[in-house]
Amino acid sequence: MNTKAEQPKSVNAADVGKLVLAVLVLAGGIFAYSWFSTDANIPASVRLIGVLVALVVALAIAATTSLGRRVRGFLVESQFEMRKVVWPTRDETLKTTGIIIVVVIVLSLLLGLIDLILKSVVLDWLLKLGS
Repeated sequence: MNTKAEQPKSVNAADVGKLVLAVLVLAGGIFAYSWFSTDANIPASVRLIGVLVALVVALAIAATTSLGRRVRGFLVESQFEMRKVVWPTRDETLKTTGIIIVVVIVLSLLLGLIDLILKSVVLDWLLKLGS
């Protein structure tokens, strides 16, 4: 676990400009996709490639900001932590799933029985006593 204290981050004008540029590039790619949808000469696959290129360029621009570096650090640490996870075997997963299914069935039958008993008590006994 990383125990270093987090210092408050100051907002850098260059980072804000880069993030705005990244959003504009992505919005431009999406706008171009919809704008050229009316043009029959440009196939949908080319328009989709254009949006993907805009997405990659926007992510590359955003990755150069301090926020992008923090996100990359978070992803690296997450991958490191995922290597520590002990995943269950197929047999353990199937047994656990079977137990959960049996418990759900038993509880649903139990709740159905309670509902049936309460319905008969209310409708048959209590309402007949009042009349």
